[in-house]
Amino acid sequence: MSPVDLSIVIPAFDEEERIAPTLESLARFCATRPWRVEILVVDDGSTDGTVALCRRLAERLQGLRVTETRPNRGKGHAVRVGMLAARGALRVMVDADGSTPASELPKLLEPLESGRVQVAIGSRYLGPGGTDQPLWRRVWSRLANWYVQRTLVPGVRDAHCGFKAFTAAAAMDLFGQATVDGWAFDLEILALARRRGHAIVEVAVSFHDDQRSRVRPLADLRKIVREVTALRRRLKRGA
Repeated sequence: MSPVDLSIVIPAFDEEERIAPTLESLARFCATRPWRVEILVVDDGSTDGTVALCRRLAERLQGLRVTETRPNRGKGHAVRVGMLAARGALRVMVDADGSTPASELPKLLEPLESGRVQVAIGSRYLGPGGTDQPLWRRVWSRLANWYVQRTLVPGVRDAHCGFKAFTAAAAMDLFGQATVDGWAFDLEILALARRRGHAIVEVAVSFHDDQRSRVRPLADLRKIVREVTALRRRLKRGA
């Protein structure tokens, strides 16, 4: 297997309408850098044409690979499959909607390349870049993150930004231990990183809100409380 500097893992579920611009933007930007790159799309049991579209794109986008998983199990499962299958010395998780532009990659990777940390988290709430999310999304997100900070990962302002980077060693260690398939997988990974001694830093990134967001404010907030509580109990038991 050829050496790879950077693996970009993109979980996808019914993303036929959104993923092509993201893949093309990533491929274009990475072509301007001295990186050996692979882009891994892990399809989580899509029912639309996501897989067929990505396979067509792979014919002309260098380094693009597609992995199918069935049945649908959740974003956490898709990211875990991608991170463990990746070959890169550095491994980045990127959302299929491309909310954080590819041009932010060097900023996210710098703390890992310098050896200062093993995990870097893109944050929408640091620095001047910020987010163009509507007010209700900002309030919802802040409330959710306040609860997460209070209960599970204190000090992390934006645990759920879908733009995170890991060294290969940290990725194999953390995703090799992780078990959460759904919404709370980010929290499990960060909590495990703290417990297992992997240094974490947040990096300010710009973020463009996708108006086709699948967030359901009340239902998802209840899910947050339920899943964070269950995860906290498991971690306390050492499970």
